[in-house]
Amino acid sequence: MATFLYRLGRGAFRRRRFVALLWVALLFAAGFGAATASAPTSGSFSIPGTEAQKAFDLLEQRFPGMTANGATARIVIKAPDGAKVTDPAPKAQVEKIVSGLKGGAGAAQIASVDDPYQSKAISQDSRTAYISTKYKVSGMELTDATREALKESGKDAQAAGLTVEIGGDALMEAPETGSGEVIGILIAAVVLVITFGSLIAAGLPLLTALIGVGIGVSSITALANVLDLGSTTSTLAMMIGLAVGIDYALFIVSRYRAELAEGRERDEAAGRAAGTAGSAVVFAGLTVVIALVGLAVVNIPMLTKMGFAAAGTVVIAVLVALTLVPAILGFAGKKVLPAGTKSRLFGKGKPAGAEPKANGGTRWARFVLRRPVIVLLAGLIGLGAVAIPASKLEMGLPDDGAKPTSTSQRRAYDLLSEGFGPGFNGPLMVVVDGDKALADKTAERIKGLDGVAVVMPPVQNGAKDAAIVSVIPKDRPSSVETEDLVHSIREGNGKDVFVSGQTAMNIDFSQKMNDALLPYLALVVGLAFLLLMLVFRSVLVPLKAALGFLLSVVAALGAVVAVFQWGWLGSLFGVEQTGPIMSMMPIFMVGVVFGLAMDYEVFLVTRMREAYVHGERPGQAVVTGFQYSARVVVAAAVIMIAVFSGFLGASDAMVKMIGFGLAVAVLFDAFVVRMAIVPAVLALLGHKAWWLPKWLDRILPNVDVEGESLRKHLGEAAHGPDKDRELVDA
Repeated sequence: MATFLYRLGRGAFRRRRFVALLWVALLFAAGFGAATASAPTSGSFSIPGTEAQKAFDLLEQRFPGMTANGATARIVIKAPDGAKVTDPAPKAQVEKIVSGLKGGAGAAQIASVDDPYQSKAISQDSRTAYISTKYKVSGMELTDATREALKESGKDAQAAGLTVEIGGDALMEAPETGSGEVIGILIAAVVLVITFGSLIAAGLPLLTALIGVGIGVSSITALANVLDLGSTTSTLAMMIGLAVGIDYALFIVSRYRAELAEGRERDEAAGRAAGTAGSAVVFAGLTVVIALVGLAVVNIPMLTKMGFAAAGTVVIAVLVALTLVPAILGFAGKKVLPAGTKSRLFGKGKPAGAEPKANGGTRWARFVLRRPVIVLLAGLIGLGAVAIPASKLEMGLPDDGAKPTSTSQRRAYDLLSEGFGPGFNGPLMVVVDGDKALADKTAERIKGLDGVAVVMPPVQNGAKDAAIVSVIPKDRPSSVETEDLVHSIREGNGKDVFVSGQTAMNIDFSQKMNDALLPYLALVVGLAFLLLMLVFRSVLVPLKAALGFLLSVVAALGAVVAVFQWGWLGSLFGVEQTGPIMSMMPIFMVGVVFGLAMDYEVFLVTRMREAYVHGERPGQAVVTGFQYSARVVVAAAVIMIAVFSGFLGASDAMVKMIGFGLAVAVLFDAFVVRMAIVPAVLALLGHKAWWLPKWLDRILPNVDVEGESLRKHLGEAAHGPDKDRELVDA
């Protein structure tokens, strides 16, 4: 592989105009496809095999006029102090809203509008009422006219002194990330400038990463409706694509500059950079892709599509690093070198072969070697303490109560909670596959359960062979009490009664994610162990890497629980409402952090193994690895943390939480696990760290991520630039 990548990188360098033109053409093609595609929908949400999904399927069969994926809206009206919504003037305004929705601009997309005076949707103190509106399509498919009609429906009532707020997913819009991601990119640029000492070298990884992300996100947007991709898919793909795109280009450019410092010609340096660092990029990218694609084992279509879309963006980032980066290096010439060709990264311009001055990585490695036990214990105790909150992890999906108080959805949620109780924000839908007698019997049994506020009379379908019983819990949708109520209703049901609704669907989703977490974790850790055994030809080094990955993930989950579930420092990160952790957060974080952790492990430890194989003692090999790789790994980690942290400003709760979780996970994994625990463990193990049974060594194929065979081949075959060219053209 190293030889192939050497030829690919050198070929891209030589044919840089063609390669650059090809990538620009791909960017324009993807952009054109995104611009001409229809607006993406919210994505269908299904959980095969769960009771809630069975109920939705039954609804589609027995109640043809209803659609499980249709948007809903609740217009909540509250009378001013001293007045009631049943008074003549407020009542006239409420009825005006109802008639306006039924006959307004968006009426064609409306399935039903409930009059609160007929449906008895009025609070006990008669100060609050709500109008339930159901649509034929999802929130993202509503036309601008329909959405605008909904927003304007209560303007006259507000002018008359009533408080009017709108909740539900009918006002759903694509998640906004604000300026946070721009700030993250700017921080990444500053880190690159400090690392390289050259604006050209710093701008190159940013440029190529943005091109790769542009192609990936535009392709997702263009295919969103065809593949039924959710509105957050492109945001998450952008988050991951930016981080890995910048890092992969950083590794290639760093190695290219190192080859130039050795006195090699520019095209030769580009080829060797692609053959050595490029091999590690391919391996690191492969681990991320496998982890993301592996999300398919959870068997939730939405999560599977999200994983595949993000994996596609990572593949593009790898291809960009291997082809477009060498091509642009060809255009940049020697401008990628710092002023006076003195690079802090490569010995400040000293002649090739001169002993480089000890840098920060060297000094840190020597410190760890002198005190390995203290460093190891400090790292383990520190991460262990941060991981403690993870033992109290509660999973769920956010509702309007998790939105900022500045939104109408959150204010409507609060008004409903005040007027009717928090359970009105998450009604349960009990679907009865039977006649009226069975439906009445089911309703009576539910009334006797704890945690029930209201049980509506059964509503039968036209054929009288199915019915819907609406149940209002006492507690808010994401509470443990509501989850217990759902389980209580299901325990007494026969095979013809199902509990569904958005709240029950969220509970089933969380349960399925929880059940899949340990098997997926075992799959990922097992994969990490096997892949790293191939790379490092060792048993203990992969074991240490896998255990370190587990430690960093659990610690990151602990931090997420402390901030988003318990509210510690919540105001600092824009958390206005605490609650259960996003159901997909743990498993998604495991997949992504696994790939990123393997990035750092590969780029840091391959240098150590290379030095050890060439005869250095274990301790000195650790120092050598840090001398050449620590600065680049630190820069890569800071860039990833900056990019992920930029998404803390997102309006979508899921994007905000994932951005925080990934930033913290990278912080722990790069700076505590890889930079402290790893060298401490290797120092304590000594020669045993690189032990591999001879029979296993014969069986395992030689991956050669560090490009040792390539350098040996070039060293044996090359006797000058002409001979090198013969090797490449062969």
